[in-house]
Amino acid sequence: MLAIDHLSKTFFPGSVNERRALTDLSLRLDEGDFVTVIGSNGAGKSTLLNAVAGRITADSGDIEIDGTRVNRLREHRRARYVGRVFQDPMAGTAPDLTIEQNLSLALKRGARRGLGRGVTKNRRERFAEELRSLELGLENRLKAKVGLLSGGQRQALSLLMAGFTHPRILLLDEHTAALDPQRAELVTSLTGRIVEQGGLTTLMVTHNMQQALALGNRLIMMHEGRIVFTASKAAKRELTVDHLLAEFGKIKGATFDDRAMLG
Repeated sequence: MLAIDHLSKTFFPGSVNERRALTDLSLRLDEGDFVTVIGSNGAGKSTLLNAVAGRITADSGDIEIDGTRVNRLREHRRARYVGRVFQDPMAGTAPDLTIEQNLSLALKRGARRGLGRGVTKNRRERFAEELRSLELGLENRLKAKVGLLSGGQRQALSLLMAGFTHPRILLLDEHTAALDPQRAELVTSLTGRIVEQGGLTTLMVTHNMQQALALGNRLIMMHEGRIVFTASKAAKRELTVDHLLAEFGKIKGATFDDRAMLG
């Protein structure tokens, strides 16, 4: 479903601020794979997701989504293949639009838009049914502006919207990092449920090792733009935070924030 071959990206090349974010990185995700990605700050995790989404253009390498080479497709053109939830709860929704209007936009993501009604009776009924699965009472607030929701509610809505049209690949970029522990636990639980029920192929970046172990069927560790450790489905079942810390300790010069990564 996702094939990344020899991807490289350097920011500010030839300047004093030159930074190599990705170096000859290759990765494969089969349909239904849920891969969690950990690593220190600056490891290239978000750059990897940005390259897949089309937010940045890699210097070299290929990206294929469901057999389609997307290297030259701009971000809005890749929207038909990609769903994404960001770290900032404000980033994935339009605060001045209502819940049902946001869901209607998500429903049409990547499709040709005409002059028809955005919210119809049938769509409203579908939206209410989808929102009911979140168990947050949002199905009763369809006409409420999204800007009035809490951070956890907005992130849960963003997650629902990202998976609404069953994207070929779902990208989760530290999507619980800005939430308090209780809301983060809620959104983590919702993530597992939505991905499993939708059979979504997912790539999730997280600083939290516990979360990386709790979710997904595979795990990779990145450092300085490279994948330095991988765990298959069978191996991941046996992993603990101590195992991950031991692997991280093998990397020369690597440092990490205990609180962020142990969370």
